[in-house]
Amino acid sequence: MADEPAVPSDAGDAQVTTHSGKPTVAVKVYAPFKVYFEGDAYSLSAVNATGPFDILPRHHNFLCMLVPCNLTIQSPKGEMVIRISRALMHVKANRVVVFVDV
Repeated sequence: MADEPAVPSDAGDAQVTTHSGKPTVAVKVYAPFKVYFEGDAYSLSAVNATGPFDILPRHHNFLCMLVPCNLTIQSPKGEMVIRISRALMHVKANRVVVFVDV
């Protein structure tokens, strides 16, 4: 199915895109020499020092270090699991960036 146009969100200038009517968040997971995932996702699941958590579209700004875990990405193309040993996660304006091996 074709992507639908971006829909303004409540988070200032952040744009929320949808796929098949479900809101998505832009995600990029990469290391210095490798891109593990880049695209839209319905959700991300990971673990930080406090415990497991999920990131959904329109999530508030968030910054944390990930502990060793499986980063699970639910996207329109299916589920992807990336084993993380160390990473920094930054969420801002409906975009998630995960810097792996930092």
